[in-house]
Amino acid sequence: MIIDLSCYPTDLVDLAWRHDGPPFTGDKLLKMMDGPYYVNGKPRRIDKAFIQPPQGNTIYTHEVMDLEGKAAIRQYMAYTEKMVTEHPDRFLGCFVYNPRYGTQNGAEEIERYAKEFDFKMVQLQANMHAYRPDRALDWLRPALKKCAELGLMVKVHTGDGPYSIPTEFYPIIREFPEVNFILAHFGVQTGGVYVFEPMQMALDTPSVYVESGWCLQSRIVEFAKVLPKHKILFGSDTPPNEPGMWINLLEVLCHEPPQGMNLDEDTLEDYLGNNVARMIGLEPTKAPASVEEAEAYLRQHGVSLAA
Repeated sequence: MIIDLSCYPTDLVDLAWRHDGPPFTGDKLLKMMDGPYYVNGKPRRIDKAFIQPPQGNTIYTHEVMDLEGKAAIRQYMAYTEKMVTEHPDRFLGCFVYNPRYGTQNGAEEIERYAKEFDFKMVQLQANMHAYRPDRALDWLRPALKKCAELGLMVKVHTGDGPYSIPTEFYPIIREFPEVNFILAHFGVQTGGVYVFEPMQMALDTPSVYVESGWCLQSRIVEFAKVLPKHKILFGSDTPPNEPGMWINLLEVLCHEPPQGMNLDEDTLEDYLGNNVARMIGLEPTKAPASVEEAEAYLRQHGVSLAA
């Protein structure tokens, strides 16, 4: 299966990034997930996606998102909750923790979403929520204690200064070694290209994983040669990104050097979804053995193929 770690369906256009066009709804995301995308010549779909609200909709915005405390949290998580409830076979929930609505409120809501809606992951977005993660440890501990208790993964937005430089999260990572941390966007965003930091952190720390999306294509080949194969996880950051290009980023690893590294299809399947599947208790799957098998799987799941 292919599992995308980072998608942001919404009924309200992102209040921070102000993307063009109408809201990128769950229905639009489902259609995009169906593709089909071609991986080593075989048509595929994105089977499951972790979804969460756009980050601009998780902060106070006058007359739009203007509640406080738990009411504010439930307001910004409402559409994600709705989509996970309506499409449990395709969507997995990711809770966005904003400590500015109350650290205890956030910790209690993490537990509620995990137990009532089977959320598997929590995201930290220190830049959008304006705190320095290596200093605001008291703001993070209540959430991380709950994640450790419930066995939830923690995805960390990285790539922006001043508060989302990957190594700024080392203190909280070291304090909670039992929690699996995923460094989203591989340290690349609007503010910098910190790709070597996530690579070294994943290499040195058992609980740190890297999300493949946004990494430079030439660097992902270098890093895949040295990182344990269970450490690389697929995520597209959709929107604004289109997931096919980031699937291709990993498919290139199966090409010949120097662009690729002759990666085997089983390991590629680990990167695309099986690594995450194991982390959240799903049964891994084999890559389709042939074009015919891949097409039959898509037809079985209602995906139309071009004539």
